[in-house]
Parts: sequence; structure tokens; C-alpha cells
Amino acid sequence: MFGKDNKGSKSAAVKPGMDNKQVTEINEELRLQENLNKIKHTILVLSGKGGVGKSTVATNVAFALASRRFKTGLLDIDIHGPSVPTLLGLEKAPLHATDHNTILPVEYNDFLKVISVGFMLPDTKEAVIWRGPLKYNLIKQFLSDVEWGKLDFLVIDSPPGTGDEPLSVAQLVKNPTGAIIVTTPQNVSTIDVKKSITFCNKLNIPVLGVVENMSGFVCPHCGKETFIFRKGGGSEIATEMNVPFLGTLPLDPLIVENSDAGRPFVQSAAVNATASQRHFEEIVTSLLKIINEEVK
Repeated sequence: MFGKDNKGSKSAAVKPGMDNKQVTEINEELRLQENLNKIKHTILVLSGKGGVGKSTVATNVAFALASRRFKTGLLDIDIHGPSVPTLLGLEKAPLHATDHNTILPVEYNDFLKVISVGFMLPDTKEAVIWRGPLKYNLIKQFLSDVEWGKLDFLVIDSPPGTGDEPLSVAQLVKNPTGAIIVTTPQNVSTIDVKKSITFCNKLNIPVLGVVENMSGFVCPHCGKETFIFRKGGGSEIATEMNVPFLGTLPLDPLIVENSDAGRPFVQSAAVNATASQRHFEEIVTSLLKIINEEVK
């Protein structure tokens, strides 16, 4: 891996007689590694199936880390369905380039920086119709040409499944800290979670834990809890696949209300926090302990 001060490495890598393409590839690799070396922990957020709340979990994990004063980046690589700008109320945020051909991430607050292909689309209804190589090149640019600066965490929101986007991250980020796998409790979702865990195992990505989303609904009127999508599927898969279980998130209208309003639902957590907010804080605390970071 190349460090921050790589003048010696660059002169050793670029040799006389190389053509322009070879020099360009080496310089791109140097830029990528210099950027990645400034990031302490890289976390992928994966799901085997769409519609399980993966982007909501990724966005709130990033916000919760930033709230604990960790310098955090949130990279949305869901190229065909970028949700992060909407979840953070940043749909109209512009991207700015620097004089030296790099990209400035959108700053949500002093501790959270964000990049998404959604910032590049002139219209939210615009469809991105790309094949694998174009996706790979964009993700590489997001990792190498965005001025993330020094980060404690880079949270990467991947699209559902085990296709081009998470594979590109695995190829570009040589030693990611690990992955969070998001599921809902029912079998149709947990079956695909096994594929995500197998994907991580094959690519030597540590599984930091499974989050079971939409796990039960507490009626705000009578207080009765109903398990709409059954219960315990996430913890069962975690036990079967021998990976940590980070916790559950119940169905909560507050999550929908805040997401539609473009704000993380954990930001309104206070003394009278809802069950979903308390559960989420417990998930983040467990995550930090697994990573061996000081819980702030």
C-alpha cells in the first residue's frame, strides 16, 4: 500500500519507456491508495434483497457515527437507485470540482461528508443505464478523486445483491473493515442474506454483523407488539452462519416520517427516544465494540 508521502514510490513505479496509458494507470493507483490510506475504517452495508431498509440503515449508521464526533464519509454506490440524497434532504446539493481536478463531497455537517451519483443527475427521474465497466470506473473515481480527507469511517451504501457495485468496492478497497448485512425477518429475505455472507467470505470481507430490520410493530394506541414479518430470522441466520448479530429495528412510523422529510431518524433521539431510536443506538454501540473503537 502506498502512504501519504509517496514521492519515492511514484518515481520508483513510473519507469522510463512506459507509455502514457501505463503512466496514467500507475498514477491513478497511487491516487486511490493515497486517498484510502487517510480512511481508518471502511464499512460496506449490504443486503441480499431490495426493500429491506438497507439505505436507511447505512444513512443512519453514518449519521450516528458522525454524531459521536467520528469524522465520517457516506458513499452511495447504488447507481441505479441512489437514495442517500433523499434520506438526507440533499437532492439539490451541487457537486464542486477543485482546481486540481478532484471533487469536493457534500458536507451534511461538520463530521459527515456525502457522495452519491444522485448529485450528478439533472433530474431525480433520470435513469442511469450503465454496464459494469462504467460502474467500476465511477466507483473508482468516487474513491480516488473525491477529497474525503482524513476519515474515521467511510460507510458505503451498496445496491441489493452481490453484483458489480459491491464487487468493485471489494476489488478497489483491498482491506475493508467489514460489512453490515441488513435483512428483514421473513424467509424470502433471510435466504438471500446467506448469499451476501457467502459473498463476503469468498472475498475475505469480515462480516461485522447482521441487522434485522422491520422486526415487529408496536401499536402506538394499545402498546401491543405484532410481528408482521415473523420474528428472529436475522438472529437465526447470524447463528447459523457464525457471524455477529447487531440487533433489531422495529417498524416505526417515525422512520418513514423522517426519511421522507430528508433527515436521519436517529437525530431526533432524546430523553423520550422511541424504541427504534434506542435499538439503533444499541446497534451502533455494538458495531463500535466489534471494531474495537472507543465508544464516544
